[in-house]
Amino acid sequence: MPGVLDSFPARALLKGLRSALTGAVLLLFLYSGDDRPSQLEQVKQRGSLTMLTRNGASSYYLGADGPTGPEYALVKEFADYLDVDLQIEVALAFNQLTGLLNDQQGDLIAANLARTPERERAFNFGPDYMETSTVVVYRRGQRRPLSVEDLAGLKIMVIAGSSYEEALREASKTVPGLEWEPRSDVGMEELILAVSDGAIDVTLMDSNIYTLNGHYYPAVAVGFTLPGSLPLAWAFPPGPDDSLVQQARTFMQQATESQRLQGIHNAFYLPENRLDRVSMHQFLQQVRERLPYLLPVFQEVASAYDMDWRLLAAIGYQESHWDPDAASYTGVRGVMMLTRRTANQLGVTDRLDPEQSIEGGARYFLRLHKRLPNRIVEPDRTWMALAAYNIGMGHLEDVRVLTEKQGGNPDNWDEVRQRLELLSKEKWHQQTRYGYARGYETKQYVENVHAYYDILIWMDTRDHPLLIAGM
Repeated sequence: MPGVLDSFPARALLKGLRSALTGAVLLLFLYSGDDRPSQLEQVKQRGSLTMLTRNGASSYYLGADGPTGPEYALVKEFADYLDVDLQIEVALAFNQLTGLLNDQQGDLIAANLARTPERERAFNFGPDYMETSTVVVYRRGQRRPLSVEDLAGLKIMVIAGSSYEEALREASKTVPGLEWEPRSDVGMEELILAVSDGAIDVTLMDSNIYTLNGHYYPAVAVGFTLPGSLPLAWAFPPGPDDSLVQQARTFMQQATESQRLQGIHNAFYLPENRLDRVSMHQFLQQVRERLPYLLPVFQEVASAYDMDWRLLAAIGYQESHWDPDAASYTGVRGVMMLTRRTANQLGVTDRLDPEQSIEGGARYFLRLHKRLPNRIVEPDRTWMALAAYNIGMGHLEDVRVLTEKQGGNPDNWDEVRQRLELLSKEKWHQQTRYGYARGYETKQYVENVHAYYDILIWMDTRDHPLLIAGM
């Protein structure tokens, strides 16, 4: 008697099962892995590129007119190149960036990241876009460290998981007594302040970060620079899929050839592109050379809006040194350095026209002045409006909230001013709505305007010859 499987129906059934199994295996082979969209295709399908970064001066922060920072500016142009929107995901600590990338919370890390041999084993790196070196920062007046050997026995603090910790770890193999404290709860600017205040002896940082921040801390200086240089690059997920990396290479080549990359670098890193406080000699020189042409406009606009022309002129000097053609890479232009967005809101059609710029700047200042709570009285109201002119109303409100949390008076400018620097400290800006801001710049900004205002009052009330000539 033949077996059950020898029957025709059974053989047909078995053959059918084998065919189905073979087809399923073939489909599994054809569609497993290879059918998944590439990283580039996923970005295109979403219509957005997500940047993993840190809140800080060298990467990304909210300025008075929206997101800014060296990394943000460059990645934004990359997103525009891909014709997608840019999304931002901020890590609370530097050593969280890797986990966020591996968990597919972002498409790339752009956070002033040095491409080191250790990191090359963990990421696919895009092209280098900047060369930096590691500097050792110490407090002026203390013994200046001149070599790694001089660091032994000093109190050193660095960012945990950073290239600085890698450098110290390597140096400790040959330098006995070299110890350091890695911290994941602070930012670079807090470490500079710690050195400035004498809380620690030294810290390590990239030379470009020192360029951005060092001049705001006159008590610190560079002891020495570690040998060699470090390339900065974007980090992409590891693996064979390098579709986004290839796009980044093409974009970076075009950005280099078109000088856009250099333009971003100049906008954030060159001191001459920042309007810092200048000497009395330079101020008086501009009173002589530039103010005479603008003085009637300042006076006419101020009179029309019931403002003090000397305050309006002081703002204009701080913004542009009274240069009607002033412009920056970030898009602010004219005497009052209005952004395109602000100008559009104010109905200013030509930001390089001194009359339109000054009139627009006056209305913008008064708009901010009016938005402040009625209980804030003068002169506090004016100084806070000036702070908002520089940093934005959102950040000003953040620091007022912090002032109140610390038991201070959020309606008193002196108490708010003392806490502006908290916006650049990790511990505090994480508690705010708008995050990191260069609060120390705003503090300096208001102090500068105040100083120029006082000088103009002094000149005006004493019929200074330069002002009389201008009138």
